Amino acid sequence: MKTRLTDLLGAEHASLQEVAPARLEALTAERLSTRSPAAAGPAALYEESALAALPVASGSAQWRCLTEALYFEARGESLRGLFGVAEVILNRVDDPRYPDTICGVVNEGTGRIHACQFSYTCDGIPETVRDQASWHRVGKVARLMMDGAESDLTGGATHYHTRAVNPSWASRFPRTTTIGVHHFYRWPLRTASN
Repeated sequence: MKTRLTDLLGAEHASLQEVAPARLEALTAERLSTRSPAAAGPAALYEESALAALPVASGSAQWRCLTEALYFEARGESLRGLFGVAEVILNRVDDPRYPDTICGVVNEGTGRIHACQFSYTCDGIPETVRDQASWHRVGKVARLMMDGAESDLTGGATHYHTRAVNPSWASRFPRTTTIGVHHFYRWPLRTASN
């Protein structure tokens, strides 16, 4: 019996080593109440009243990275806009072209000129949270998304930018949607040629 249990635990340990750290954290993170908007279905996710009824969210360093990115990149957006930006970050976590943690995605390229993925991480302005109400709002969105809320507003987008700018890469990526002041894009599909 002891040998079988040891073998079983060893196999489980090996399997867990194959899971990306961010995914493992998301699976084991403390869940919000089952009465959250996520439990009511996708439409309820985008209702301000449902979000406001949730308790103040908190979490790990990964939650903080997602919350910070939403705060500095999209805090003035509608709930759909916030969920869209969160989708992009989480889509990148799941894409092998990017780091496999939220913090890794958000901070990719930070410190290298014109290499950061999220402008607030390399604009030279200290990241100071001055609007606590917005911080709590985006924190709830981050918590819901990390807890597995089903949101597919962006059609698998891995990129976005505001309508105020026109980055060179935008013409090479198919636009999937526009939400508020952000355009969303995904990697071009590659097709096999004969």
